Amino acid sequence: MNAEFFSAIEDIEKEKGIRREYMYDKINQAMIAAFRKDNPEAADNVVVEMDEDKKKVEMYVLMDVVEQVEDPATQLNEDAARAYNKRARAGMQVKVPVETKKFGRIAAQAAKQVIIQGIREAERGNVYEEFTSKEHEILSGVVSHIDPRTGAVSIKISSNSEYTEALLPANEQIRGEELSEGSRIRVYIVEVRNSTRGPQVLISRTHPGLVKRLFELEVPEIFDGTVEIKSIAREAGSRTKMAVWSTQPDVDPIGACVGREGGRVAGIVNELGGEKIDIVKYSEDVSEYVAAALAPAEVISVTELGDGKSCRVVVPDHQLSLAIGKEGQNARLAAKLTGYKIDIKPENEVLEAAEGAE
Repeated sequence: MNAEFFSAIEDIEKEKGIRREYMYDKINQAMIAAFRKDNPEAADNVVVEMDEDKKKVEMYVLMDVVEQVEDPATQLNEDAARAYNKRARAGMQVKVPVETKKFGRIAAQAAKQVIIQGIREAERGNVYEEFTSKEHEILSGVVSHIDPRTGAVSIKISSNSEYTEALLPANEQIRGEELSEGSRIRVYIVEVRNSTRGPQVLISRTHPGLVKRLFELEVPEIFDGTVEIKSIAREAGSRTKMAVWSTQPDVDPIGACVGREGGRVAGIVNELGGEKIDIVKYSEDVSEYVAAALAPAEVISVTELGDGKSCRVVVPDHQLSLAIGKEGQNARLAAKLTGYKIDIKPENEVLEAAEGAE
């Protein structure tokens, strides 16, 4: 153990970001574990000291100085003790150096395993901390493998100097999106879990949060808080509805998101593989909000029902199919966006019902 040892620890700290104090502790444990393999009877008395300034590592056993030796593993008589401390006498303790090169092969292997495991645990800890700080954010990655059986995609994602492999399951991929090995992709970090096999990063391309973060990156007014995203309803790969609001009356929230000649929203649509995005103005007035959410359909009236969670919407007859949307998608997304159950009726049906009531 010499200067090279401390230099190696410094290199590990620089290259892997593992604190030297952590490594010293693991090495301390490893040396003691190795000693115990061959000397179980003196295991509780062994001590390791590391001196960075002197570039020195020492290991010794604390031995009790006694007049009559009963346990040779932990006791010395006065004459033997004076070989280590000239002033030794009964009742004192002396440090008896341990030559680590005398460790047996099994003991040395045990020490090596403790050190390797310590490095792995530290690396996993660093990865976990780094990616936990990125939960609900977007990170870039490279497709490393595609499982032909399940369609799941392995993606190597990075954050600062940390890397990890994350799995993008088929149900978290945008419908119709074709990925290939080596291609770069942006993913949304849903959650980071600490498992026995190391950090598990859950990622998605279908999560509404992906759309929100993309708009924050693309639209300065959202990033600085001038425009707020109030709600998002998404059917990935097909359509998204997003409600926005401006904190300043002179800023058009929809215009800010769309951008000049649609440039801002176009970039996000491209990122999402052509997914359509409807941007509507949020309102605290339920009637206005629900009417806006049903765009591009025109709305004649919105009536809140007694339960406070649903409403009836009347639309022109020729707008009924547009309001409902293909396979009910427009009405379904509007309901998700506003949090209201929406019952859509054509104008003629409502008029006929009213005449019949008279």
